Amino acid sequence: MRVWYFSEMAYHPAWEEGLSRGSLRVVLPNRNFDPQVGHGLLNRYLDEFGLCDEVGLDIMVNEHHSTATCLTVSVSMALAILARETRKARLLSLGTPIANRPDPVRVAEEMAWLDVLSGGRLEMGLVKGAPYEIAPANSNPARLMRRYWEAHDLILKAMSTTDGPFNWEGEFFHYRNVNIWPRPLQQPTPPVWMTGLSVETGRMAAERGHVIGTLLSGAIAKPMFDAYRKRAQELGWTAGPDRFAYAAVVGVGETREEGYRRADLAAGYVRTAPVVYEPFTNPPGYNSVGANVAMLKAGPKGGFVVDRHGNPVDHRTATVEQFMAADTVFAGTPDDVYNQIRAFNERIGGFGHLLFFGQGGFLDHKDTVANITLFGREVMPRLRELSPAPGTSATAAAE
Repeated sequence: MRVWYFSEMAYHPAWEEGLSRGSLRVVLPNRNFDPQVGHGLLNRYLDEFGLCDEVGLDIMVNEHHSTATCLTVSVSMALAILARETRKARLLSLGTPIANRPDPVRVAEEMAWLDVLSGGRLEMGLVKGAPYEIAPANSNPARLMRRYWEAHDLILKAMSTTDGPFNWEGEFFHYRNVNIWPRPLQQPTPPVWMTGLSVETGRMAAERGHVIGTLLSGAIAKPMFDAYRKRAQELGWTAGPDRFAYAAVVGVGETREEGYRRADLAAGYVRTAPVVYEPFTNPPGYNSVGANVAMLKAGPKGGFVVDRHGNPVDHRTATVEQFMAADTVFAGTPDDVYNQIRAFNERIGGFGHLLFFGQGGFLDHKDTVANITLFGREVMPRLRELSPAPGTSATAAAE
């Protein structure tokens, strides 16, 4: 199992104001952002990412917009810094919300440039994007998935075409001459990742052989992963654990109490991320009918995540123990954390990538450094032996 450290690089000094207004996203005025404080936080967060290269962790970066929950406005900008400052870690963009981006060819150029700069260490996440960002991007939610797949196909064609310009005339994008420079070091493209929650997304990812990741979703991951495995078998190849990624908040301590405390502080991010005005949470057409039915069944206090007994978990108020019962938090001593991850890995049929949410909320720099270092020293070496050997890859099956 590979481990990818990430933090959403949040601006927690504005959270109190956002909570009092009932929304940390879209409408919280940016006068609540102090640029000098932000300067210190951004540099601190990048130092913590840099530490991962020293302890042997890979690195994941994502982006969000118009929010106090994430200061990373561009994965390309953040990864450009990390590509230059690191030497060993693979760099995962999970990812670029291509359905909201106006220029997919620019995305292809930026990803190719990053791959060359990093020496071929880039893993490229092409994601749909959060519902809260439909309004800031002025997108049409009902057409978002059609736009996503067209952008996806255009980006991969732009990165893998080496014999001169091509023309693109699609539903959403029109180019007379596509011919990106530089082209990526990894041919035909860097590995591609997607994110999702649904069975349908699992099947679509399998049809393309992409890695599929899911964040803080607990048992919901299993049906999506199972759908991927089934579709891969239908297509004549076996999906190994290297096709699946799962993100969870992790708090490790020398004692169980210390690990729980760190996880509780980091989980402050999980509690605040859903605090957003209701009109922005589910724009018409953004979610499938099935997803909307599931949310209605969960009720106004429930979330899409349930614990191992089927009880909905409200991310806004959950305790560390409730998060742990839903497998969205792993916490305690190194032995505790390893055993929790191993048990979850068995319950969902195996996954090959842990997205280690190792900093969030009010977890300070000292605790974050200790969390990263202790995890890298005591947990990660055992996780490397956890998942069974990968099955036949999509590339090998295609050959």
